[in-house]
Amino acid sequence: MSGASFIHGFHAITARLRQDARSVHELYCDSARADPRMRELVKLAEGLGLRVLQVDTRRLDGMAPPGRHQGVVARVDALRRLVSLDDLLDGLKEPPLLLVLDGVQDPHNLGACLRVADAAGCHAVIAPKDRAVGLSAAVIKVASGAADSVPYIAVTNLARTLRELKERDIWVVGADSEASAGLYSAELPAALAWVLGAEGEGMRRLTRETCDQLVKIPMLGQVESLNVSVASGVVLFESRRRRSIAGA
Repeated sequence: MSGASFIHGFHAITARLRQDARSVHELYCDSARADPRMRELVKLAEGLGLRVLQVDTRRLDGMAPPGRHQGVVARVDALRRLVSLDDLLDGLKEPPLLLVLDGVQDPHNLGACLRVADAAGCHAVIAPKDRAVGLSAAVIKVASGAADSVPYIAVTNLARTLRELKERDIWVVGADSEASAGLYSAELPAALAWVLGAEGEGMRRLTRETCDQLVKIPMLGQVESLNVSVASGVVLFESRRRRSIAGA
């Protein structure tokens, strides 16, 4: 473990307790809250032998964003697994399914993308170290435990990483609203890395040019684009759907 930090919110803390209770040191609860949700969390924590401290809201505000912590903060070990992309790929038992995010800077979008990736069985989320939000406390809260279950790999050079994936016979596909091929008609191999761009800007030019293929999500209504986390869910679950058909 590499030091300690704070996480906040019922979902994120409950997920950490169930995944690795030993990494949680203390639970701080708003002394003014005694509702069923709080009692349930306290019961879980105490049942695991965790120290629970009743504190006032001002102390919680000093540990986490005021008004966002929901009255609960936990001091935890930094559980992020420092895995390399090569080690992760070498250890997989099935064709890789990866999500690559090119410069997502909104913490709520990254947190939601991690949550979607976890639900779809995505093996890792890859993003550049620069021009990206990283795993902030807000991201971890929105991810509701997925920040611990899905490896988040920050790379120095995204285009170079995509080329390395291609050398491993992983097909790199960019989701682009201007693409000519549609998602549901495109042929997609099992070993796949989906690339999605940042909010508003989309993929950078070099990222787009490095992709093996570009596809678009068919839009039938009046809106022109989807939030990056929603788009991630569409493409990842389409990949999973195809795998289930192939397996059947």
